[in-house]
Amino acid sequence: MTTLLIRNAHAIATFDDAGGELRGGFVFIRDGVIEAVGASSHAPRTADEVIDASRCVVTPGLVNTHHHMYQTLTRAIPAVQDVELFTWLKGLYPIWARMTPDMVHASALTAMAELLLSGCTTSSDHLYLYPNGSRLDDTIAAAQQIGMRFHAMRGSMSVGESAGGLPPDAVVEKEDAILKDSQRVVEQFHDASRYAMIRIGLAPCSPFSVSTDLMRESARLARSFGAQGVRLHTHLAENDHDVAYSREKFNMTPTEYAESLGWLGDDVWHAHCVKLDAHGISRFAATGTGVAHCPCSNMRLASGIAPIRKLIDQGARVGLGVDGSASNDGSHLLNEARQAMLLARVGRSLQPFGCDDGGRELSAREALRLATRGGASVLGRDDIGAIAPGMAADLALFRTDTLAMAGGAVHDPIAALMFCASPQAHYTIVNGRVVVREGQLATLELAPHIERHNRMAQQLANGG
Repeated sequence: MTTLLIRNAHAIATFDDAGGELRGGFVFIRDGVIEAVGASSHAPRTADEVIDASRCVVTPGLVNTHHHMYQTLTRAIPAVQDVELFTWLKGLYPIWARMTPDMVHASALTAMAELLLSGCTTSSDHLYLYPNGSRLDDTIAAAQQIGMRFHAMRGSMSVGESAGGLPPDAVVEKEDAILKDSQRVVEQFHDASRYAMIRIGLAPCSPFSVSTDLMRESARLARSFGAQGVRLHTHLAENDHDVAYSREKFNMTPTEYAESLGWLGDDVWHAHCVKLDAHGISRFAATGTGVAHCPCSNMRLASGIAPIRKLIDQGARVGLGVDGSASNDGSHLLNEARQAMLLARVGRSLQPFGCDDGGRELSAREALRLATRGGASVLGRDDIGAIAPGMAADLALFRTDTLAMAGGAVHDPIAALMFCASPQAHYTIVNGRVVVREGQLATLELAPHIERHNRMAQQLANGG
């Protein structure tokens, strides 16, 4: 049995059911689970390890609900720096087709290292290309190596250009092979137990890269596992071209198309949803369908501003995603929460003068809640996203005495995480294990890894 005590915290944002906040509090952890939370005067006297948090804000570990980790290899590619989604994809597909299993593994390590250093403890990843022998196993191995709680989504593309899809034929797979491998990875890796470190979901890439049959069969396969909770994920309504494709190809809105295939429900979440209309928002809320909001990527690719305030107000489940590392181009989840807060305010300002629909901006605490409790809900988890007894010991500690927080933390240290420049985590704890210690990653030697990753990125860009 191992114990960890975080004591004398400057502030703790628990995001528990009561929304409690503590000053001078403690968190006591035993065997990877939070055992007690309270005022420092009631803290246990000893533990196997004690962390003094007197200069730290403590939050639940952040939860990332959408990513394409392999894209760390193609960040800032010159040819696609200033284009929208479809042109961006068509420019990068041929490069991604040259990836190897080692590249997929290394790129996942890079993305996870960035996330952990930003205070993120749980991440989903949507891997939908499997060139040159690559497998979902490559990213799962990276998560196990670096110590991240991981939702690995078995993505897929099956409709290439010759069949009217967007991706080149060279990067699509046969549908029977997709479904066979989907079943394999669920049976081999999915852990339905509480505090699971690895879970698997099924994630056909998008309406413009898979068939209606694959969408239906993927949903059927996921739900055949019943109470094991294999979830479904895809992109939906990301930009105007996406909506136009759905109308032209299926004569439906994206929401209507998803619902016709059984892709609304509390076991489903969709990425982006920038162009959801009023009907789509109401259907998502009514069916418990989740949304991964990716503000940086939506801005980077000029997709638009997702109607997050309306989704939240109608009761929809909303979390945050950093999205692909080549469409952001980073993996800093705390910054993503900050951008979500700021973008919601920009969206509010764009309403016609004198028009008041009764809405309101996103507050700092609401944005941070999206990054914690909201993300946990989207991933279907009730064991992460809050600091409370019985929850997994996933926490992030941020220093208050840094230049970035100066003049803010003295007034409201929790809100300062959103309003001030986004800091790196001082400690990140996953399942009771310290994986970032005093601002340094403890589970991966970064310098040689970065050198290797950069060699791979150059090799990929130069033609393999």
